[in-house]
Amino acid sequence: MNNVQERILVQDTASARDDESSMARLDEAIGDALTGLKALQQAEGDWRFELEADATIPSEYIMLKHYFDEIDQALEGRIGIYLRDIQGDHGGWPLYHDGDFNMSATVKAYYALKLIGDSPDAPHMKRAHEAVLAHGGAAKSNVFTRITLALFGQVPWRAVPVMPIEIMLLPSWFPFHLDKVSYWSRVVIVPLLMVQTFRPKACNPRDVNIRELFVTPPEEERNYFADRGPLARAFLAIDRILRLVEPMFPKAPREKALKRAEEFILERLNGEHGLGAIYPAMANSLMAFDCLGYAKDHPARAAAAKSIDNLIEIRNGHAYCQPCVSPLWDTCLATHAMMEAGESGDSPSMQAAMDWLKDRQILDLKGDWAVKRPDLEPGGWAFQYENAHYPDIDDSAVVVMALDRANGGQHDDAIDRGVDWVEGMQSANGGWGAFDVDNVHTYLNAIPFADHGALLDPPTADVTARCIGMLCQCGFDRDHPAVARGLAFLRRVQEDDGSWHGRWGTNYIYGTWSVLNAFNVAEEDLDLPHIRKAVDWLVNRQHEGGGWGEDGSSYFPETRGYSKASTPSQTAWALLGLMAAGEVDSNVASRGVEYLLDAPRDGARWDEEHYTAVGFPRVFYLKYHGYSAYFPLWALARYRNLRKGNRLTSAYGM
Repeated sequence: MNNVQERILVQDTASARDDESSMARLDEAIGDALTGLKALQQAEGDWRFELEADATIPSEYIMLKHYFDEIDQALEGRIGIYLRDIQGDHGGWPLYHDGDFNMSATVKAYYALKLIGDSPDAPHMKRAHEAVLAHGGAAKSNVFTRITLALFGQVPWRAVPVMPIEIMLLPSWFPFHLDKVSYWSRVVIVPLLMVQTFRPKACNPRDVNIRELFVTPPEEERNYFADRGPLARAFLAIDRILRLVEPMFPKAPREKALKRAEEFILERLNGEHGLGAIYPAMANSLMAFDCLGYAKDHPARAAAAKSIDNLIEIRNGHAYCQPCVSPLWDTCLATHAMMEAGESGDSPSMQAAMDWLKDRQILDLKGDWAVKRPDLEPGGWAFQYENAHYPDIDDSAVVVMALDRANGGQHDDAIDRGVDWVEGMQSANGGWGAFDVDNVHTYLNAIPFADHGALLDPPTADVTARCIGMLCQCGFDRDHPAVARGLAFLRRVQEDDGSWHGRWGTNYIYGTWSVLNAFNVAEEDLDLPHIRKAVDWLVNRQHEGGGWGEDGSSYFPETRGYSKASTPSQTAWALLGLMAAGEVDSNVASRGVEYLLDAPRDGARWDEEHYTAVGFPRVFYLKYHGYSAYFPLWALARYRNLRKGNRLTSAYGM
């Protein structure tokens, strides 16, 4: 053997040892994280992680308690600690960790702290006060905030849009109808119509006001509505007309509309899980019941109150109110990660999880979705523990894929019903929304009430990708009409830079991962230009340290590519997306894996302060505390499986 051959042999041997060492480290991390995640499983079979939003929901909870004069001083003291802790360096409160000043979040947090008893002269309150004034004052708050302030007598009712209760009586052909807006809008609006009809005044037992937050005294302010373009100006003109004629509306139709709204709420009250299973609807329903004269011990009112208190999370001396809970979503994603990491589908842990999921399939109730699909049999799953009127298409697809992956034949009926329902919820443009079909009346986002721009539930790339993944994993081929139309939708909505928008996760990393998985399982040629363009986008987004991250501000065009830091969950999505495109052996993927192996972790959970999800882009962001547990495990396990199996891609839908 010559010297060159000897050097090559030494290098190959060293490389093999390095690879063995890396794989051993990978095995150790996967095993440790899997054990940790398994230990977090509840006795019933599910996983329960916190779902955190911003300062608005805990602030609103305090305000609601002061509205009713039902103050729990110990609890609001803990919430006060939480609010002070998350105040930004800019003096206000952001919509996500380390985010920019947000007027509405700041006004609500300031008012909540003042209600608790914080002095306006306290340093943190002074900083907030100055920040609000520097940004134009509390009159610049959004519509939902101004409605709350109107209830507390802090702004006149002309500061909020006219929303007559007679909306309940409008025919379906009318330009505005409840069936034309999203589920979350529906359940928030209906009780709010009742509240705005009665215009009650909060108890506010400590008589706290925030006049100091207004540049112009609120009763003198004339510019509560921002200019949002020609269509919005036209709707504002209609609002002004309604404001003049509403006092002359006849009594009989108003009584009929109130009754119809009451029936709507009672039918969908959802017991102690609450109307729509989301905080704003729950709070509005409680106030609506009070307006109607329901006693505190009335079963419906008591259930509404309990649903709100169920959202409180207390830990480490502080407390906050969650916007809702996410057990179905957390559980089905955790099971995917665990099975990817080697947990057998027939293990006691997985069988308990599958039984728990199967038991929550909605089989006997046709919810609001049936307006568009009256002949479709139910078969979906909700996002929360219970929300039968509003099954979530995204959750349903992911649950079906988990059941299919763990299936030994015992879940066939549930899978078939789930597949049929999801397929039947496809919209005309080939995509899928989260809860409704063809919810695309975009002009409605210009009405004065919709200054948040999130009134609708149109088809999105991420949900569509999950539905295609489910269909293909369950045996549909790429030429099946539903799959073919879905794939065409995804190609059509690709961004110019190669990425896909992430509606329910932050942001383009989430969307791109989702879509690449769909193309992979649908057996799209991975060398096609749109796939390679997406891969190039992911490669170019990798940070120097090997990870990926994307900020909540990426939902704004001017900060589209902004990123403060890498995060474990977003790095996991990027890796899963690259592996779906056949890039498992790339240096980019190995660097991403090294980032996850090096990132701080405590058992199942990687450290992750930044928010990586969204409720409504630009206005409401979310932190799923489970994301940093199951997504990094999932990515590492898939990397190991593909490398050891000498395969380029996975056969699963996500």
